[in-house]
Amino acid sequence: MTSGDAWLVAGGRVLASATVAESRGARRRGMIGERDPQFALVLPRCSWVHSVGMRCALDVAYLDHASRVVKVQRLAPMRLPMPVREARTVVEAKAGSFERWGLKVGDVVEVRRT
Repeated sequence: MTSGDAWLVAGGRVLASATVAESRGARRRGMIGERDPQFALVLPRCSWVHSVGMRCALDVAYLDHASRVVKVQRLAPMRLPMPVREARTVVEAKAGSFERWGLKVGDVVEVRRT
C-alpha cells in the first residue's frame, strides 16, 4: 500500500499524507506487511482494529461522528484491543507519529482528498 490519496489535517495544520482504505480488501489488509509506513491509514466506518500480522507498533486514533479524537492508543504487534463504541473512523500510523504531530484526544481530524 502506498501513500498519497489524502492529507490528514488538524487545527489548520497538515499532519501527514494518508491513504483512505475504501475497498473491503484494503480495509482488511490495513497496514499488514508494512515495515516502515511513512503515511497514515484512514479506515472509515470502523470502530476496531488489530495488529495481528503487523511488523511494527502502531499509533491508533479513534474518531467519532464529528471526526473528534475520542481515544488514542499505542498498539504493539499481535494485539487485539477492545472496540471503541463511539468510534466511526480509525486512523493508524507508525508508532511515535501522533506524538510528533501533537495529535491528542479532543482534536478534530479532517481528511482532505487530493
